[in-house]
Amino acid sequence: MKSSRFASLGGWLVTLPLTIFGLLLVTFLIGRVMPIDPVIAIVGDRAPVDVYERVRLELGLDRPLYEQFWRYCVAIFHGDFGRSVMTSRPVLQDIGRFFPATLELATLATILGVAFGVPMGVFAAVRQDSWADYVIRVLGLIGHSVPVFVLGLIGLVVFYAKLNWVAGSGRINVAFDDIVDPITGSLLIDAAIQGEWEVFRNAVSHIVLPAGVLAYFSLAYIARMTRAFMLEQLRQEYVTTARVKGMSERRVIWRHAFSNISVPLITVIALSYANLLEGSVLTETIFAWPGLGQYLTVSLLNADMNAVLGATLVVGAVYLGLNLLSDLLYRIFDPRAR
Repeated sequence: MKSSRFASLGGWLVTLPLTIFGLLLVTFLIGRVMPIDPVIAIVGDRAPVDVYERVRLELGLDRPLYEQFWRYCVAIFHGDFGRSVMTSRPVLQDIGRFFPATLELATLATILGVAFGVPMGVFAAVRQDSWADYVIRVLGLIGHSVPVFVLGLIGLVVFYAKLNWVAGSGRINVAFDDIVDPITGSLLIDAAIQGEWEVFRNAVSHIVLPAGVLAYFSLAYIARMTRAFMLEQLRQEYVTTARVKGMSERRVIWRHAFSNISVPLITVIALSYANLLEGSVLTETIFAWPGLGQYLTVSLLNADMNAVLGATLVVGAVYLGLNLLSDLLYRIFDPRAR
């Protein structure tokens, strides 16, 4: 038992540094292969040659690639992501301002996706090949097939422009800016803590549509995986035995079958959450949501490579962290994985 634990710990100690190294290498190479000159992005295309060369030397672009990569790694580990050309602020400071909005949006979407996707997947498995099963499977197929920008635009046209049920783009109306002091980074939580219920209602009306669009994609994935897990468990002999013993169907489904899929479902939910955090670029662009995805898009359009690489590195680190967390939870809740 102890040897297996040491082997598992050793595997983590080897895998984690290699993964971080690979992430740093990929982001570094992206900055070098992109057809964007970081010097021109800083000084402009009309700068004198001597100014161009001076900035190039200051950035260390005259040095060999391996030395540039080493300096890049040292700077990252010291929390220096460079300075954004677009905002003239340190990139890490910009990320600290924009990432909470993405975190709030993805978290709410994941909560909605889990709240609806898990029961739908269980119901579809229990009612296999029924009309309800077909409807849920079709909804899941649409969620995987229709591009997010299409659903986003349709939602804005229908629920905002036509029905006026929700607010438009942005995170909050301009009239409510700077009323709520940032405490947690979540506008909904901060407004509720400070008792600014009018701001809270306005924030809800803005977030409900983009969160709903992202939640639909999360729901489609979670429902499909839940259905597959449940179908596998419902075919097992212990389920048949429980039914023969006269146990209620509800207890068979939720106490026995669902308990056995809860562990792999944790991994599915964690991966879905990570995908929403890294894949919300189009959603944030469509809804003008001031999150990390929009910051990354605007930075790329403005050739702000420090901001692009910093945001990419943070997204990759978050994805890596959630993968490690799901693996850890899997080992904690499933004795067989230990």
